[in-house]
Amino acid sequence: MVFYMANMQDVPPVAVVIGAGDATGSGVARRFAREGFTVVATRRNADALIPLREAIEAEGGIAHALACDARNEDAMVELFEFIERDIGPVEVVIFNIGANVMFSITETSARVYKKVWEMAAFAGFLAGREAAKVMLPRNKGTIIFTGATASLRGGSGFSAFASAKFALRALAQSMARELGSQGIHVAHSIIDGAIDTAFIQENFPDKYATKAQAGILDPEHIAEQYWQIHSQPKDCWTHEFDLRPWQETF
Repeated sequence: MVFYMANMQDVPPVAVVIGAGDATGSGVARRFAREGFTVVATRRNADALIPLREAIEAEGGIAHALACDARNEDAMVELFEFIERDIGPVEVVIFNIGANVMFSITETSARVYKKVWEMAAFAGFLAGREAAKVMLPRNKGTIIFTGATASLRGGSGFSAFASAKFALRALAQSMARELGSQGIHVAHSIIDGAIDTAFIQENFPDKYATKAQAGILDPEHIAEQYWQIHSQPKDCWTHEFDLRPWQETF
């Protein structure tokens, strides 16, 4: 059951970023905050979100940093109930959990496979379901699922990751077909390329060196595309979009 605040129309809309990491998730959170959204950013460790919250507040925005295990059904139900009751109406939900791992098929344990599925697929289902519950009464909202190259093709060593990302893509398609006629815009992004992160800089220095030639994705530019997807008029909605550096083959 969801409890709604009194005078909800006077409260700023909320953008929920599930998996607000240091790159894409944080960039998206800051972009929506600049448009007047109250941002609710979640990770399993809320302390990791302090720099993001402080950055948004320094720019005059409003942000809440909440700890939440997106794989836990009760936690996700409670998260959306809390937001709707105590923060504001959820208008945008960005599901941005990565879960990228690489193992040969013979070294992929059942534990690894299940954990990756829980993070990238099951958690996406929980986020999408709870988002739909609160958006449908208002016939309004945007849900964006962040995908990857693995959403389209399973590469060698990525059996767990690709399986989960394939599932997330199918979820997005099903939800879009069910919810579009009821005013809910469901979109799925394909992030096809390396992103400007400390992980890429430390582990793939040759790839990171292409940054000067726009060879890796800038999180702020990804965030801008997410904002544009949310801003699309209802007669011209995009469901799936891919973002890649000009150097990336496809």
